[in-house]
Amino acid sequence: MNDTNDARTMVTEAADDAAQILDQRYRPYSGPRRGLAGAMRAVVGSSFRFTLGFGRPARHKFLPWLAVVIALVPAIVFVGIATVIDVDMISEQILPDYHQYYGLIQAALFFYCGIVVPEILVADRRNGMLPLYLSTPLRLWSYLVSKSVAVAVTLAVITIGPLLFLLIAYTVEGSGPDGLGDWLIVLVRILGSGIAIAATITAASLAISSLTDRRAFAVIGVVLLLLGSNLVTSVLVETAELDARVYAFNLGEIGAALKDRIYGVGPPPPLGAGEGSPGQRLSELSTIFVVAVNAAWVAAGAAVVWWRYRRIEGS
Repeated sequence: MNDTNDARTMVTEAADDAAQILDQRYRPYSGPRRGLAGAMRAVVGSSFRFTLGFGRPARHKFLPWLAVVIALVPAIVFVGIATVIDVDMISEQILPDYHQYYGLIQAALFFYCGIVVPEILVADRRNGMLPLYLSTPLRLWSYLVSKSVAVAVTLAVITIGPLLFLLIAYTVEGSGPDGLGDWLIVLVRILGSGIAIAATITAASLAISSLTDRRAFAVIGVVLLLLGSNLVTSVLVETAELDARVYAFNLGEIGAALKDRIYGVGPPPPLGAGEGSPGQRLSELSTIFVVAVNAAWVAAGAAVVWWRYRRIEGS
C-alpha cells in the first residue's frame, strides 16, 4: 500500500514540475506608447525589411538584391578602373560622369519596381492586414504615407546608393570633385536626383498596385506602364515627329530630364544618335515644364492611391 502511495506521489510531483500556465487572461499593455509617429516608423521599417527580404526565406531575397547588385556592379567596375589607371577618368571622359550613371541603372530600377514594389501594398490587402493596421493609431493617410516612404527609401537604395559609392570611392582615389564646396554640390545633386526619380516612379508604381488585389496583375501593370510609356512616346516623338512634350508621358525619360536639370547639364544623346534622338528632343523642354510634369506624376499617383483606398475603407 505504501508503494502505491509513493508511486502516486511521484507521478503528482512530476506532473507539477511539467505544468505550465498557458492562459493568464487579458492584461493591460504596460509598455511605451509611441503614438502615431511610432506606428508610422514601425510600418516604414517593417515594409523596408519585407521588401528587401529580411526575415523571409531566401527566395524572397533573390530578386530585390539582384536589382541592387545590377545597379551597383558598374560603379564597382568604374572604381576599379580608376584605381588601376592613374588618370582623372571623369575629366578625361573615359568614365561616365555622375549624371550619366543613371542611364546604366534604369533597367535595374524598372526591374525592381515591376517585381518587388507591388507586393508592398498588395500583400496587406490580400492577407487581411490592412484592417489590423487601421485598428492601431494609424489612419488611412498615415498608413499610405508610411508605405510610400518605405517604397521611396528602398528605391533610393538603387537611385542614390551606387552614386554615393562612386562619389566616396572617387574622392578617396583622388578623382573626386575639387574642394569641399564642389564635393557638397555633387552630393546635393546626387541626393536631389535620386529622390526626384524615386518619388515619380514610386507614385506611379503604387497607383498601379492599388488597383488590383492580384500581385501578378500589379506586376504586369507596373511593367507595362514603365516600359510601354517609353516605347509608345519614343515612337510618337521620333518616328511620327510629334511635339517633344509627348515625353511627359514617358516616366523614364521625364525623370531623366529632371535629373539633368538638377545637374545643370543637357541630356546626353545615346551613342551614335543623330538628329531627333531622345536626348536632343528632351532638351527642347523647358525646366519649368519638366519640373511640373514630374510633380504632376507624383500628384496623380497619390490621387489614384487615395481614391482607391477610400473606396476600400468604405466597402
